[in-house]
Amino acid sequence: MMRITVRTAGPLDCRPMVELLNEIIAEGGTTAITRPLTAEDLREWMARAQDRAAWHLAEDEAGTIMGFQWIEPAGYLPPEAAEIATFAGQGHTGLGIGSALFRATEEAARALGYQWINANIRTDNAGGLAYYQSRGFEDYGRKTGVPMESGQIVDKVLKRYDL
Repeated sequence: MMRITVRTAGPLDCRPMVELLNEIIAEGGTTAITRPLTAEDLREWMARAQDRAAWHLAEDEAGTIMGFQWIEPAGYLPPEAAEIATFAGQGHTGLGIGSALFRATEEAARALGYQWINANIRTDNAGGLAYYQSRGFEDYGRKTGVPMESGQIVDKVLKRYDL
């Protein structure tokens, strides 16, 4: 069985994290991000709300990044809520990566003073919907006709996890 270690992600992790994320973006259908990103993009995201954000990554015994997750404030949410994003490498779902990441993220959210976590998930992302449901997130809203940067229009489910 593969041993997964979760640790805080930092700027030096951005290159391998963006490589994993760009594979997911290229596959399509599971993220609202539709254009390839750079390591600098992720570094900027990490810096934009660092006092209210937490970034974690999961790696295997060899130090290969298997997935990552972050929380941060979002303009459409109240200050007591954090937005969550989760990415597991292609072919690496079902290995406990998401569970390990969420344990660290939940702890960080409490430490940052958040009261709940929001997941904003495309309705065509069956894996993401199942993942957040299995963590205890509950549906509380929908967004319909959301335009993606690519021009595609999708619907989204809003799920909430009370801390």
